[in-house]
Amino acid sequence: MTYVIGDIHGEYEQFRLLLDLAGIGDGDTVYVLGDVVDRGPEPVRVLQYLMRHDNFRLIAGNHELMALECLDLLMKDVTEENIAALDSASLMMLADWQMNGCAPTLAGIRALDPDEREDLIDYMADALAYEDITVNGTRYVLVHGGLGNFRPGRPLWDYSIDELVWEQTDYGKVYFDDAVLVTGHTPTQLIEGFDKPGYVFSGNGHLGLDCGACFEGGRLAAVCLDTGEIFYSR
Repeated sequence: MTYVIGDIHGEYEQFRLLLDLAGIGDGDTVYVLGDVVDRGPEPVRVLQYLMRHDNFRLIAGNHELMALECLDLLMKDVTEENIAALDSASLMMLADWQMNGCAPTLAGIRALDPDEREDLIDYMADALAYEDITVNGTRYVLVHGGLGNFRPGRPLWDYSIDELVWEQTDYGKVYFDDAVLVTGHTPTQLIEGFDKPGYVFSGNGHLGLDCGACFEGGRLAAVCLDTGEIFYSR
């Protein structure tokens, strides 16, 4: 079976419960739509689980992108030269990550030994930009955020990583006539007119899977693309 899971944001206990509730095992393929890190209590533990299981495929989210950019600065030796190299843009980037819940990610990474830390950062850096798959005759385009500067016929490989991870999808708009666009990034609580906020959005050629797991009243969701079944952590 093929599954897709929305933004985990460090919610390891919800994540493991969801796997059990959905009956996901080593023989299944699971796509994780990015934003594994930040906000929730155990982002590094989630990443380590994904790294240990070859059947999981991580798609990059904007929080992974922020983490990689900032860790590239923070992991450098503290020297006068490196401190002097921190221009205003670098400082703003670090401040932005801090405001977006970096504390549990940093704490977890600091607790690792140097080799483990390097492996974890490499794993995030190797995340997929998108995936284009067909399950039971239905095509699914999987990205974290959306398709910035979308135009019909534009090939997926032509989109920049920023266009894929930062874009807010318009769930009222049909993007493809031959595919379902599967995204996270935008909590379904924020989809205008949606009558089940905090649950999976389905309609207009979309599946929206960010159900706000790290927020009060939210949950983590998984969709089985083979059967259409939806599973929730709570």
